[in-house]
Amino acid sequence: MIKYLGSKRLLLPHLLAGIGAFDGVRRVLDPFSGTARVGRALKGAGYEVIASDHNRYASLLARCYVAADRAQVEAPARALLAELSELPPRPGYVTRTFCEEARFFHPKNGARIDAIRASIAERALEPELEAVVLVALLEAADRVDSTTGVQMAYLKQWATRAHKDLELRLPELVDGIGHAREGDAREIVRAHEVDLVYLDPPYNQHSYLGNYHVWETIARGDAPESFGVAKKRVDVRERQSAFNRRGEIRAALADVIANVRAPHVVVSFSDEGFLTQEELEAMLRPRGHVAVAEIAYGRYVGAKIGIHSPRGEKVGTVSHTKNHERIFFASPDRRAVEEAAERVRAVGPVAKR
Repeated sequence: MIKYLGSKRLLLPHLLAGIGAFDGVRRVLDPFSGTARVGRALKGAGYEVIASDHNRYASLLARCYVAADRAQVEAPARALLAELSELPPRPGYVTRTFCEEARFFHPKNGARIDAIRASIAERALEPELEAVVLVALLEAADRVDSTTGVQMAYLKQWATRAHKDLELRLPELVDGIGHAREGDAREIVRAHEVDLVYLDPPYNQHSYLGNYHVWETIARGDAPESFGVAKKRVDVRERQSAFNRRGEIRAALADVIANVRAPHVVVSFSDEGFLTQEELEAMLRPRGHVAVAEIAYGRYVGAKIGIHSPRGEKVGTVSHTKNHERIFFASPDRRAVEEAAERVRAVGPVAKR
């Protein structure tokens, strides 16, 4: 899966252990699905998952890893990826914008991304199959990018991986039933009645659309007007999220929590976020009993690499490389929330990256 700020890959054992404390949970809603790592893990554990996000690239990841049934799409996806891998380069918007006007990819790979993306668009594929091959393309591009981990910047000199050839690989699909949506979390929670809702909202000013605007453009297959050295989509300025604003996140998340249509709620939130533990507990308390488990966690990859300018030049030092992830459990079932928090603590520290 793609490199991602805020990814919960290393917290999956903790989340699965905690959610497993709630009896009778079958359907789970994840309205801030991001990379769909959590949704995919829950689906693999036997839950029926509905994963959603407001960004197109993230909703594609959800459609690939949560909605697509491996048994149904693996064979046609393998055949299609083999065919797409043989396409000759066809320079287009990605090559011009992200390889020549910026340096996110080597031009040889940009031209292949353009050719493959155009071919996928021309085929009018079924949604799940299209999502699988588009995710394969996003992940292939991620393996040959030249960034510090987010698309706010690219390196001054080509990263070693940028010289490698783009290689399409079949995503690691999961068997079974799942669902994917695209929309604002405040609307998604109102539309779905489930057994448990898992909330992993943005927690500070860093916009996922701004940080992964290249993936959004490839996912949409459009050619938007861009701005700045990083050649961001102009709608990065227009599609701003209340969850990325200190003055708005409290009301936005309170609205989501208040309108959850499920008995059990699980919230993952960093201690670097705009909201305090006390504020989140107050939001959750009307839903029943609340318990919290805290886990020391390595910060995003950029924190380890250092602070860079849009041209990839190191311009500052990072103050710390660890933070704490707090997992909040709320439910009318007091025993379950207490056991969930204890199970998370029992998993222990996260594995090293």
